[in-house]
Amino acid sequence: MNKPSPAPKPSLLIVLRSALFMLMLVLITPPYALFVMLSFPLPHRMRRQSVVAWVVMASWLIKHLLRIDYRVLGRENIPDRPSVIFSKHQSAWETIVLQLVFPWTLFVWKSELKRLPFFGWALAATPMISIDRGGGKEALRQLVEQGRLRLGQGYWVIIFPEGTRTPVGTHRRYKPGGAHLAVETGAPVVPVALNSGEFWSRQAFIKFPGTVTVSIGPAIDPAGLSAEDVNARAEAWMEGEMRRICPHRYEHDAARPAA
Repeated sequence: MNKPSPAPKPSLLIVLRSALFMLMLVLITPPYALFVMLSFPLPHRMRRQSVVAWVVMASWLIKHLLRIDYRVLGRENIPDRPSVIFSKHQSAWETIVLQLVFPWTLFVWKSELKRLPFFGWALAATPMISIDRGGGKEALRQLVEQGRLRLGQGYWVIIFPEGTRTPVGTHRRYKPGGAHLAVETGAPVVPVALNSGEFWSRQAFIKFPGTVTVSIGPAIDPAGLSAEDVNARAEAWMEGEMRRICPHRYEHDAARPAA
């Protein structure tokens, strides 16, 4: 994995905005999480809808307090039926804002997150897809079983195929779970490249202002393809698009001698 570029020095105003953003989330999230937890007996659509107000509030703070806006390229590539979204994952930004880009989204998340106070408890009350990441074939079975159910209920499933947050300009091996879900259910795969890590890096307290580019690629029909084929096609498009939307982060590629 390539070494990420160092972050620029923040101004005092950026530090203050970042601190106020965290304070606002600390104040807002616990009481809102309790509200979401109380929705647990309700039907799945109402439980999913219960988190929308928090997403809207957090997105408003991101845009107007942190001054991080976004633009979307390739909206015309979004299919007219529930799909499996393969997205780059660089920060918490996409876990919030992608819910505004795609309709009725659900994330695949590690089951151990439900032990996190308030945030994890609220997640457990929603119809998200929970898997044991260390479960091997059992985790894959859980993903396909729950994913098939949620796609059939009209949800869009967002998967981060690299499995964890990865700094912009770097690349991890794409895990096969999402591709298996697509092949088993026949749902299209929608590849998404983005550069949120330029402004909000992994586990970073400081967030820098700017405009995130979210680029949506042509949907991949899994019919007649193996999971390995689906994964390879998604990875090729996503990694190629990353080099197009933020080429300065991949200057090391050009500097390497040809094989």
